[in-house]
Amino acid sequence: MLELSTLLGAYPVTAALKSGAVSSPHVRLAFADVARPATAFKSVVRDLAFEVAELAIMTFLMAKAYDKPLVLLPAVVLSRFQHPYIVYNRERGTLAPREIEGRRVGIRAYSVTTVTWIRGILAEDYGVDLGRVRWVSFEEPHVAEFRDPPNVERAAEGAGMLDMLLAGEIDAAVVADAKLADPRLAHLIPHADEAAQAWHRRTGAIQINHMVTVRADVSREHPQAVREVYRMLHESRARAPATASDGVDLYPFGAARNRRNLEVAIDYAWRQKLLPRKLAVDELYDEVTGAL
Repeated sequence: MLELSTLLGAYPVTAALKSGAVSSPHVRLAFADVARPATAFKSVVRDLAFEVAELAIMTFLMAKAYDKPLVLLPAVVLSRFQHPYIVYNRERGTLAPREIEGRRVGIRAYSVTTVTWIRGILAEDYGVDLGRVRWVSFEEPHVAEFRDPPNVERAAEGAGMLDMLLAGEIDAAVVADAKLADPRLAHLIPHADEAAQAWHRRTGAIQINHMVTVRADVSREHPQAVREVYRMLHESRARAPATASDGVDLYPFGAARNRRNLEVAIDYAWRQKLLPRKLAVDELYDEVTGAL
């Protein structure tokens, strides 16, 4: 039996696989003991630390454009519409999306997937000039070759994004939880859920967060094992609860079903200068994974 070192988070679509309810007589996935897979994404793209790895889609696109030997499996394990994830402090007055020009916005890192989706939404749907926003980041990019643009500054060591927002040190922030547990917070994008549905109808896409990747050498040397990994992921997804929201499937599997989603993701990354060259969807895969 072939054992593959694996980074994979606990989600409804991966639950059956991670619990052992879905398995294979041919491949064993050796899951890394990592509570939050995002904390290991840097090692995925810099050190090729895992043979199978969940990866944020913008990180993967950047890694691919910088010729990292990774290939995509057409398996979405995390996605959501990002509109509700940028917030501001209502105690300092109302703030409209266009009004963040000339202001400071907190972000985990400039190339984070959620941040990239939100910047694209603000630019396309609300006319925001992204170059006139001062982005305050708290982490470096996952891909070592990428350099933040001049309008990005690093927050002080030990600073907290929410603390800075509530203190008025930044004017808005892209946050991890959109539930607004603090009554002082408000969504920057008005009617965020309705805006997300309108975005989907217009683009025909979903906003992918994470997909699964494999190291290129594994796919080249063990193609049948890669197909088996995909089969297990697909079966695990089939055992999950409903994977649709408002009639939109947020966890599509298969190269054909993800083509439009990836086209839009590439376009957002390219327009925001995250990529040194514009990628084509087909080059994200190899002969094995592109046929899935």
